[in-house]
Amino acid sequence: MALDQSFVGRTYPPTAPYEVGREKIREFAEAVGDADPAYTDTEAAKALGHSEVIAPPTFVFAITFKAASQVVQDPRLGLDYSRVVHGDQKFAYTRPVRAGDRLTVTSTIEAIKSLAGNDIIDIRGEVHDEAGEHVVTAWTKLVARAAAEEA
Repeated sequence: MALDQSFVGRTYPPTAPYEVGREKIREFAEAVGDADPAYTDTEAAKALGHSEVIAPPTFVFAITFKAASQVVQDPRLGLDYSRVVHGDQKFAYTRPVRAGDRLTVTSTIEAIKSLAGNDIIDIRGEVHDEAGEHVVTAWTKLVARAAAEEA
């Protein structure tokens, strides 16, 4: 069943603040195999002009994907999450995420399309710091696979 097009443009409330921890950054950098010292060493980060260690560019995915759950779990949208696969992810940074940041995410449905029986939903997550300054925009594309035809 096709998703309701009237949801395009719908914005969900901002998430509770997520405090970015130094250890979370280190764990994430280690998990993705990125040994850049700016992710673990304050002095290395400062040498690059940052006030604190910074996070790898894809670190914010965990925050924005969790925020997108407001969209995914909206019963009025009618998305069957058991059929969903992650289709694409893009980021546009104003500045790097830093240890100590307290970030909120506001999710908006940018597009809903149907293609070959699959529903494709594009969600934009606007990430702001505690001062309300923009940090990054993340775009998540989810594909809800078509149900198999009953024989």
